[in-house]
Amino acid sequence: MEWVVFLFSEKCLLQEFKEAFDSHKGYILRKISRIPVPTVDAIITLPQNKILLIRRKNPPFGWALPGGFLEYNESLEECVKREVEEETGLKVTSLRQFHTYSQPGRDPRFHTVSTVFLVKTKGIPRAGSDARDFGIFKINALPSRKNFAFDHWYIIRDWLKSLENK
Repeated sequence: MEWVVFLFSEKCLLQEFKEAFDSHKGYILRKISRIPVPTVDAIITLPQNKILLIRRKNPPFGWALPGGFLEYNESLEECVKREVEEETGLKVTSLRQFHTYSQPGRDPRFHTVSTVFLVKTKGIPRAGSDARDFGIFKINALPSRKNFAFDHWYIIRDWLKSLENK
């Protein structure tokens, strides 16, 4: 019988939902905020031992690898292509998974699990989306660790170590 009332009374349904949500809002938000968030990052390799970094326009500020949040119904590969294009204007021509980083605290906003890709691109870079600027750096002349956002300095260090081991 309750369903009949809900079906024929949008106002009643809306009020019931609002009251139920309001009474559980704190619990729901605590649970949601405790779920790790999937992200991607891209190490964009360029000729002559260079990589492209973005300077973040939003907090946390600093140099970072292009990347961002996985959207619903999107693969990690689709996500990294989208984020690279949004933040740098470049089209991804090839990509390969490098490593996954999941250490709690790597993002000061919430717990993220980031899959990092090694990426080749084409096009002319430009700062877009979350990027205030971009920079092209020789791998032996990167900004200092304190000038990086997140754990991206460590990600690049891990990548450079992997090159030494080949």
